[in-house]
Amino acid sequence: MSFVNYAAREITLKLVYYGPGLSGKTTNVRHLHGGTAEDRRGRLIELATDEERTLMFDFAPLTVGQIHGFALRFHVYSVPGQIFYAATRRLIVRGADAIIFVADSQEPRLEANVISLEHLESDLREHFGHPDAVPCVMQYNKRDHPEAVPLPQLQRTLNPRHWPEFEAIAARGFGVQTTSRAAIKLALRSTQRELG
Repeated sequence: MSFVNYAAREITLKLVYYGPGLSGKTTNVRHLHGGTAEDRRGRLIELATDEERTLMFDFAPLTVGQIHGFALRFHVYSVPGQIFYAATRRLIVRGADAIIFVADSQEPRLEANVISLEHLESDLREHFGHPDAVPCVMQYNKRDHPEAVPLPQLQRTLNPRHWPEFEAIAARGFGVQTTSRAAIKLALRSTQRELG
């Protein structure tokens, strides 16, 4: 849920990249950070775990504009995907204005995607009362992989809620900006409804 700083006339929104370990969340966040003008972004903060990284940075995009005369700023987070970091994930999801679920398109990772989605639903219920309370976007990453599951099967298995969905090859930057823009748009729409 957005944070309003009346003194600075600024609204801060929180975008969270969620998904199984090594699905491409870190790669997405790094591309998003690298593609944001230096004077419009904060420092990329990286908290390393044994097998994965949790990243965070903030940015104030040029093209989004204002809401009710308030400038907009976004804090972007990625969560650690490994199952044993559940407490960290729950903490990061708290207060999210939009979630980007990064699914690994590889067939051997299908079950990990399903488990991670179940964890996301549980985290959303815990913090917001209902899994549909926060806008979510689905990104099917690693579409160039030889073992990539056909898109219709991924859609049936991973997106029964019919979230906006995008194909990506985050390692090449393909689909990163499109996915983040969709999540930002949903977060803004939800915030505008909240503020009236």
